[in-house]
This record gives sequence, structure tokens and C-alpha cells, in this order.
Amino acid sequence: MKEGKEIKRYTITAALPYANGPKHIGHLAGAYIPADVYVRFLRLFKKNVLFVCGSDEHGTAIPNQALKEGTTSTEIIDKYHALIRDSLYKMGISFDVYHRTSEPIHHKTSQELFLNLYNKGLLTEETSEQYFDPKANVFLADRYIQGTCPKCGNPNAYGDQCEKCGSTLSPRELINPRSTLSGDVPVLKPTKHWYLPLQQYEDWLRKWVLESHADDWKPNVYGQCKSWIDAGLQPRAMTRDLDWGIKVPLPNAEGKVLYVWFDAPIGYISATRAFFQEMADGKLEYATPQRDFGRVNSEDWKLYWQSDDTKLVHFIGKDNIVFHCIIFPVMLHASGEYILPDNVPANEFMNLEGDKMSTSRGWSIEMHDYLAEFPDKPDVLRYALLTNLPETKDSEFTWKDFQSKNNNELVAIFGNFVNRALVLTEKYFGDKVPVCGPLNKTDEGLIAEVKEFPGRIATAIEAYKFREATALLMDLARTGNKYLAETEPWKLVKTDMARVSTILNLALQVSANLAVLAEPFLPFSSKKLKGMLQLKDLQWSDTGSVELLPAGHVLGRASLLFEKIEDTVIEAQIKKLMDTKQPPVAATPSKPLKPTVSIDDFAKLDIRIGKVVAAEKMEKSNKLLKLTINSGLDTRIILSGIAQHYTPEELVGKQVTFIANLAPRKMMGLESQGMILSAENSDGKLKLLFPAGEVDPGSTVS
Repeated sequence: MKEGKEIKRYTITAALPYANGPKHIGHLAGAYIPADVYVRFLRLFKKNVLFVCGSDEHGTAIPNQALKEGTTSTEIIDKYHALIRDSLYKMGISFDVYHRTSEPIHHKTSQELFLNLYNKGLLTEETSEQYFDPKANVFLADRYIQGTCPKCGNPNAYGDQCEKCGSTLSPRELINPRSTLSGDVPVLKPTKHWYLPLQQYEDWLRKWVLESHADDWKPNVYGQCKSWIDAGLQPRAMTRDLDWGIKVPLPNAEGKVLYVWFDAPIGYISATRAFFQEMADGKLEYATPQRDFGRVNSEDWKLYWQSDDTKLVHFIGKDNIVFHCIIFPVMLHASGEYILPDNVPANEFMNLEGDKMSTSRGWSIEMHDYLAEFPDKPDVLRYALLTNLPETKDSEFTWKDFQSKNNNELVAIFGNFVNRALVLTEKYFGDKVPVCGPLNKTDEGLIAEVKEFPGRIATAIEAYKFREATALLMDLARTGNKYLAETEPWKLVKTDMARVSTILNLALQVSANLAVLAEPFLPFSSKKLKGMLQLKDLQWSDTGSVELLPAGHVLGRASLLFEKIEDTVIEAQIKKLMDTKQPPVAATPSKPLKPTVSIDDFAKLDIRIGKVVAAEKMEKSNKLLKLTINSGLDTRIILSGIAQHYTPEELVGKQVTFIANLAPRKMMGLESQGMILSAENSDGKLKLLFPAGEVDPGSTVS
């Protein structure tokens, strides 16, 4: 958004979930509930806002899941698209459109943007060595390669990302890579791809991200972007060797598809195109507009993506920051046609009962499972997550906290106040709002407080501080409870009904404010409360007033907004979680002992300490290092397969243990005169055997 520009419309996106399996409540906390709160808030101001999402149906995660389930990729995306979409809608996530990246309009939009960059000469064509699985006879996409993370040591990191530490990786960075298709060690083989030269946009990114958004982007987002940019950007391939995905629209690109992180964010744009096409045609398949967009035509999508008076906001989790803040913006900027995100308020991760959520390990609460167990309580989960959002650091969901938030806050504070106001009114004044008479200091104090809450909540939402905004909403309910406790209208019914009338009028006005202000956070409860109050359609700007319900206004029947959750229910959920958790992956068992040897056989080995005086990588080998060793007797060359575990710089000057009398062996044109000794961990990582302290080169080991 350019400085001083009037905002005429908002495009709000929530991360496209992979349609490779059900999504858990951590995903809700990461992107979807914060986005929905923000969108519903904007709608209460009658803003022109479009809320966009859809299923991400390309990438290797899809065929991987198809292999696991013994079915086809098409059946996988159809199954999980419906499951995820329905779960999100049942949780009250109010998308205007929930589309699919498998649709023709998405393929067309992605190919158009690719060709835009290609025809401008903004993509570089390079042939490089990439991992190939000889047994499966295919090039391996990032997700088909696993190995040890070079940053945290996780033995099951993927070729594009470590899901343990969150680091973004490339396949060549993995230690001990292996193919997920065959389990074999892949080989490097040349292949041609088209790259986005990110390094050419470093100066632009520094100005756009590091200068323009230093003050308004969240520290976790800004910090990750700065780290990436400061480290120096590298060209990134925008195509892959795969048979599942969007075909590269070039004549010499047989067997190649667009990189999933090229096409996935374009899904926001194609979903918007589909939305307006459906609206114009009057055939709503994916669109469920939450407001009246009036008369539209199919080209109106451009207003939401190509107009400077539109504010674009992406809601994502922290694992998507790089793609939404660096790669996608570079694509949009390079195309010259699209606006850039005004903000990307990414959240961190939400853990579960002391451990990281993981569907594959059975340590998660899936959205559809929660809805099956608690079909009438989507707002309870929304509230429990909102009060504990991982906005700046990882947070944790526990079933006990969920129960406490329901029983001690929703029931005991919010629900209790509203119920008392309505039940007492019904008891003393029937179904009509009583008259508000003369005010005393307590009344005036309440009115002053009520007036402040809408602005304070709005300020928090606009700053993407949803935990704070949710706490303020509950504080308004606390204010109402405190007012009733101080005024005690039930004690005045025999002596001062006029005073009771005023107290309950004001209590109902607070309830009406809660009904409107709660709508972004607790949409189902808000709707129910509005029904009990027979409240007309009010906007955010109407709140802060104690004149929302005129005297004599007919009320509906009072009922409980929230119900207590018993210990037995929570205990059953904890047991279910514990029963489904998969045991941690066992460490690889130690290798079996080799045949017994005599002391005489062992005595034949001459094991010595040598000093590395020089080290370098062997050309055409990603495993071998050439080490020059001072053995105490001579200077010799030893070739060692430790290049994936140590750099040459790490070893120069170090003392190592080696077998000095091993018969020389010719390798890659050089004679290796010995063997460096190392220990192999269960994860396959090698550790050299360094002496505990400095000894003379040539010292023997016995």
C-alpha cells in the first residue's frame, strides 16, 4: 500500500492447506482463525473485503500420500479437499471463496505468470546436477529426498525443509541423503530447469522489506526475512521433474512441472478469478460470498490484485514466511502487474500437551475429529486457541486448559453475565427491555467503560494482536459481571423497581455490545446472543453505546450460551490422544559384532595419531576429502569419505586417528595410504576419533 493511499478494498488470504491429509487445530491457530477474526472485523465496518483460500493440490506431498493409501493422486485431493473445506466452514471460517489448484483456471493463471516472467527474460535456464533415483528411474523432487538436517541433526529432514527445526533447505545440504521411493542413496545427474534469480532482487527486497516494513511487520516475520536477505539470496528453481503438477508451458519442457511454491500462492489469484467468473455467470460452485458484491463482471478480480487502492494481507504459519515474503513478492514485483502484501502476520507453531503436533505420529487433534466430538462447540475451540495464539513464540494447547477456558471464562464470566441479565429481566419485566431511569456514579462508570472497549479491541485487531483483543472482549463481560455484583438488583426488587429497571437496562445494553463485538471471535455464540436479544443488524461503529436496545424492545427467550465441560469428557480426550500416539522412532540398532579375531590379528594393525596439514574436496565426488597427513614418519595422502560430515577448514591442524599400515588403495586416480578412523552414529553421521589431548604425530594407539 503506497503511503497516503485510500484503501477501497481488502484482499485477505489464508494459507492454502495441502490436500494430502486432514488438518489439525495447530493449523487453525496458525492462519485460519486469526484471518477470520480480521475479516469479520472488517465486515462489521462494511468494508469491501474478499476472503480467499483453497486447497493446494500439487507438490510431492500428494503422490506420496497416494502411495501410502494405495490410491491415486486425484482421489487423494478429492477426498481431503472436501474434508478440509467442510471442517474449516464448520469452524466458522467465513471464506468468500474456497477454491482448488487442480482447476483449469488455476493452471491457466500459473502458466500465464510463468510465461510473463519467461518472455521478459527474467527466468534463467540452467542445467545442473540434481538427485536421481536409478532404481525408480526418476529425478527426485525435494520431498522425495530425506536425510540428516545440517542445522539440527534431525535424521528425517526433507530436501526442502526440516520439520523439526523449521529450517528451509535444499537437497544438496542434506547429510546422507536417501530416496523416499526406494530407500537407496540417490546419484547426481544433470537436468535442465528455469530459475528465478532472487539475488538480482536483493536491493529491492532490502528497501521493500527491511526499510518499508521495519516498524509494522511482526518481529518474527521481519527477523526471518532479514536473516535470509543478509545471508545472500540464491537462484531458486521454479520447475521440477515430476508428472504431477502444472506443466511448464514451453516446447522444450517435457516431463517438467511448475515448482509447487511457484504455483501455490498464485492459487490466491486464480481463486479470485474463479470467484468473479462464478459471480458473473451466476453459478456458484466454490464461491459462498459473505456479503453482497453487487453487479460484477469476470474481470473485476483485477481490482483485488492489481489496484493500488487495495490492501493485501497474507495470514500464514511461520514455515511459509520465506515463500510469502520473499519468493512470491519477487514474482509479483517482477511481473509488473500485481500489488504486494501490506502485511504478512505469520504465527509461530502451537504444540500439544508438551510435544510438537504431528498427524503422522498420532499426536494431534484433527479439526474433523474435534467437530465430531464437540459438534456444538466450535466457538469454545476458537476461544481456547485465540487466548493462546502463538503470535510471537510457540505456544501450547492442553485439554485441561481448554476445559478451564470454557468453564472458568466462557461459562462463568461471559455466559453467566448474559444469562443473569436476560433471566432477571424476564423474571421482573417479562419479555421487554425495561426503562433506563436516572443514573448514579456506578452507572456512569459502567457507561464510560463500555464506551472505551470497541476502540481498544479494534486497535488490537488492526495491529494483529488477537490474543489481546480476545482478552479485552472477556474484560467487557467481566465489567458487566462486576456491575451486577455491585448493584445487586435482586436485592432491590422489593424496595426500588425503578432502580432495578435501570440496572437491567444497562446490563442488557452491555449484552448487546458483547453480541456485536464477539462476532469476529465467537460467531456462533454472537448469532445465538443476537437471537436472544432480538438484536437488529448492527455495525462496529454502533457499539460503545448504551442505547442499542430501546425501552420496550421485545426480547427472545433466554438460554445458556455455554455449557460446562465435565472432567470425564476431558479425561476421555486425553486418553484418546495417548492411545493414538505413535512411539518415537527407535534408534537404529547397533551393527552386529563381526567374527572374533585373535590378539595376534589385532596386533598386526598399526594405529597411529597423525596431524592434518592440508585438506581439500575431491573434484567430481561429494563424499571424499583429500587429507595430507603428517604421520610422524612421513607425509602421506589419505582419501576419506567424510566430506558430508566435515569441511576441509574444520580439519586442518587437527590430529586424527588412522591405520598406518593398510595396503595402499587407488581411488579416483590417487593412491590413498591409510584409513582415517571414525565412529558412526545411529543416524548415519560420522564422528572422527580425535585424541583427548595433543600428542606427538606418529604416536601409536594400543
